Amino acid sequence: MHYREINSIVKAGLMFAVYAREPNRTDMLASLVVGERPEPDIPKGWVRVKVSHATLNRHDIFTLMGVTAQPEPIPFPMILGNDGAGTLDDGTEVIIYPVMGSADWRGDETLDPHWHILSERVAGTMADYVAVPKRNAIPKPEGISSLNASLLGTAWLTAFRALFTKSGLRPGQTLLVQGASGGMSTALIQLGRAAGFEVWVTSRNEKGRVLAQKLGAHLVSAAGETLPRRVDAVVSNVGQAAWEHSVKSVRRGGTLVINGVTTGRTAHIDLLRVVAEQIEIKGTIMGTLEDMNAMIRFVIDNGIRPEVGQVMPMQDAKEAFRDMIEGRTHGKTVFTR
Repeated sequence: MHYREINSIVKAGLMFAVYAREPNRTDMLASLVVGERPEPDIPKGWVRVKVSHATLNRHDIFTLMGVTAQPEPIPFPMILGNDGAGTLDDGTEVIIYPVMGSADWRGDETLDPHWHILSERVAGTMADYVAVPKRNAIPKPEGISSLNASLLGTAWLTAFRALFTKSGLRPGQTLLVQGASGGMSTALIQLGRAAGFEVWVTSRNEKGRVLAQKLGAHLVSAAGETLPRRVDAVVSNVGQAAWEHSVKSVRRGGTLVINGVTTGRTAHIDLLRVVAEQIEIKGTIMGTLEDMNAMIRFVIDNGIRPEVGQVMPMQDAKEAFRDMIEGRTHGKTVFTR
């Protein structure tokens, strides 16, 4: 067999991918590679998805840094991407549910001690193909595009669970969203408005405040600004920078939901205030397959068009990663393949 033939056989087993070569906490972009990786093996009970759209998340930046909430370290090199949409080998259009865990676990997937998402233990969606358990490939319903469906798996799913499972809010009550520009915050604004909540939003910059108003926020203010009154629930993925303001802004008997730590994971807390005001503090992350299906239905039934900041070819991923690292992201970034 000639060398050229051998080389073509080797190449046939490779695919385009965006991946982290190794952990790098000081220069994340130095770890990012736009190149090739082996096509995925398909274990029994799994399916292969040809990716058409994949979404950038803050989680991808943490992966580049080697930061994970999992007990085991990330096995590098690792293909990035938690969310996506595409087609099965038989042509069925699917939306990817990113949460996986123990084969014998029953109930809330996020409480499984061994749960993880794509790009933590197994390769993610920023590639030509991704392998997922069959249950994680949700047939895409009518009424939603692959573009909009591709971004529902991480930020939107976490936002949906925060609002409808954790916050305790009822229509007409007031929700404060800390931050306006990122994918999580835009999801909270759009979902909250559709649910009938009075949505208040803070943002550290004018561009974020303009975006929040465009998405339907009832009140928009600068980060840390004193509000007209205290709110029924605060949902924040900002972390440390918004912690003190969040605690001061929630009413007696209200709820503070933490679903992210983008500015830091530690914070000082006045325990007496929590006790005296009877404030409930809840953490939440991701959501169940049932949550995912309910959210997809909610988005379709309410005519929600998720805020997309930019759409670009996957081969230009490095530019979008730089924007997120440097704080220029507004709405979700979707890569096409």
